[in-house]
Amino acid sequence: MSNDDGIQADQAPRPVGSYPHARRVGGLLLLSGLGPRDPQSNAVPGNVYDDNGLLDDYDIVAQTHSVFANVRRVLEAAGAQWEDLVDVTVYLTDMERDFAAYNEVWKEYFPDPASAPCRTTLGITALPTPIAIELKCTAAAR
Repeated sequence: MSNDDGIQADQAPRPVGSYPHARRVGGLLLLSGLGPRDPQSNAVPGNVYDDNGLLDDYDIVAQTHSVFANVRRVLEAAGAQWEDLVDVTVYLTDMERDFAAYNEVWKEYFPDPASAPCRTTLGITALPTPIAIELKCTAAAR
């Protein structure tokens, strides 16, 4: 659904703050940072918690597939498609552990580097929820 204040995708996880999923500006569609949370349950795919409810481990492959699905949901809500992505910034909380596995998943979704969006991958210390990956995307608006 789209309105003057931005785009909220009913099928994507709710934002963790006061911001839209996306905003259309001229010929661009700017997506807010999206993580891998499941839209229905709000659970993070691949997270493993100990008996005290503390994060014990996670699966970067499961989270990468899930965050890509969430990006697709927002794009579709805005009338765009996966192929409209032009630039992606990826935030990983553990670059050393996760980059190779995440990069393999990336290649599944973008097998031809010539037609893939531009990409920057950053290693950061934390994200606002217990996730290991977040994407900030720009797409061509339709």
